[in-house]
Amino acid sequence: MSLVRHLVLAIEASPSGFAPRTLAIDGYTQEEIGYHLHVMLEAGLIRGADVTTHGAKSPEAIATSLTWAGHEFADAARNEELWAKAMELTKEKAGSVTIELIMKLLASLASSALGL
Repeated sequence: MSLVRHLVLAIEASPSGFAPRTLAIDGYTQEEIGYHLHVMLEAGLIRGADVTTHGAKSPEAIATSLTWAGHEFADAARNEELWAKAMELTKEKAGSVTIELIMKLLASLASSALGL
């Protein structure tokens, strides 16, 4: 989930609104990035294209921009403290969860931080 967060924030940071031509995230290979972009495309976080070729090691996609859901995820996941707390709770209580549950958890943590 950490790579998804990094990718969403990197795409959002592009001043043009379009994803950078090359997305490089420290500690991750281009194959890992391409696969995660593919999953993000299927999940509706990004707009882009499936560029998987016959004989590829894994599915791959390129991103063109964030969707509304991608921007919502960026807003929810931007705060480092809340993200770390959400990941800690997830690991401690469930191991792994869906993106929908992460979004709900981040919203709940943000509400608590705001005293709501």
